[in-house]
Amino acid sequence: MFDVPKLLRSSRLFLGAFLVLVCWSAAALAAAEAAREQITPAPELPASMPWNIDALSAAPDVEWLDTTGPVRSLLYAGEPFNGHATRVFAYYATPASVQADQNAGAAAAGPWPGIVLVHGGGGTAFANWVTRWASSGYAALAMDLAGSRPDLEAGKRVRLPDGGPGQGHADKFDTIATPGVDDDWPYHAVANCIRAHSLVRSFPEVDPARTAITGISWGGYTTCLVASIDNRFRAAVPVYGCGHLSDNSCWLEDFKRIGTEQSARWTRLYDPASYLPACRVPIFFVNGTNDFAYPLDSFMKSYADVTQAAKNVRIQVNMPHGHEAGWTPTEIAAFIDAELLGTPGLPVVDRPVIDDRGPRCRVTSGGPVTTATLVFTADPGPINSLTWQTVSATVAADGTVTAPPPPADPRIFFFTVTTPTGQQASSPAVLTASKDNL
Repeated sequence: MFDVPKLLRSSRLFLGAFLVLVCWSAAALAAAEAAREQITPAPELPASMPWNIDALSAAPDVEWLDTTGPVRSLLYAGEPFNGHATRVFAYYATPASVQADQNAGAAAAGPWPGIVLVHGGGGTAFANWVTRWASSGYAALAMDLAGSRPDLEAGKRVRLPDGGPGQGHADKFDTIATPGVDDDWPYHAVANCIRAHSLVRSFPEVDPARTAITGISWGGYTTCLVASIDNRFRAAVPVYGCGHLSDNSCWLEDFKRIGTEQSARWTRLYDPASYLPACRVPIFFVNGTNDFAYPLDSFMKSYADVTQAAKNVRIQVNMPHGHEAGWTPTEIAAFIDAELLGTPGLPVVDRPVIDDRGPRCRVTSGGPVTTATLVFTADPGPINSLTWQTVSATVAADGTVTAPPPPADPRIFFFTVTTPTGQQASSPAVLTASKDNL
């Protein structure tokens, strides 16, 4: 006779042990995948992609210029430019280096999560940006993507003798007319960010399974490209920057100047719209309603391009455009901390609707949420010159967010929700189809 209760107990124990083993194996596999040395190209990446992924996966040669200060400086090998080798200047700091300088005692030896910081147009490697992240527990690297290095005493950038291309309009657009890619600024910017990532991951004090990237303006544009190509990152935050630049951006005159054929080639090789469908890295888009460079229509197209990764968005009414304004929002660190450290995540809000029941959306994850606002405009005219209105919304216990109907049919609308700590996330902005001037 079988002892059925005993047999059931044994089966349950076996099943429990099996499930624990499966969960442990899945977690171990995910960690191993994140820590892999080699980039695994996504199948959605375009065949025309010009970068050598195998070469960029390896840590570049490095020369340390300063190894004793709270913020260290270095040069690392970049891509060839017009037939000669190049090097890239960067600042690097860790929690230990900045805490020792602040007489706060020696920090733990790590391993720390790592982050790559990408400046925008007119910018350079920013030591204070690196310090900001190192003081928050990250090993942070910020490079100069214009073939230069900052001269802090003179308050300007100085060209490196072996630097890559500058970041003028001709470097970003006009060189697309030449047969090769080694004189194109976007080619170098993406490659040098991925090289920076490979370098940071090679440092013994950095946990290669926990790395992130964030960039501002042209750095946000570059972040979109890099996160779509380098799947070793665990989080990405492009600020302002996006794709669909030939559809609408402040560079329409540049596309007009280089002509239809070269604009199409530039878009194929270097517009994030060609790459974001391949993105597997959790990504958080940050922008303002009236950004002069990356308008909301192109920005939301870029958000919609991401279908293979978790994503979130924060849209601020009249957010100023600049480096400091772009690294100030605390939501950037909150998103990255959630992905790398497992801290509570920001609220995620689904696409809103307006129908006979009024405007509504739903908080699908994250939170908690204490307040919410409906943001809308019915103004005509250029999309980055609109006047926005706000209406207080109600948040139900099940996460449903509702608001009174706006006084006029909105041209664009979205919800913004706020947590008890004052951090904000937004729903996707809806650009109504009836308005054909978007």
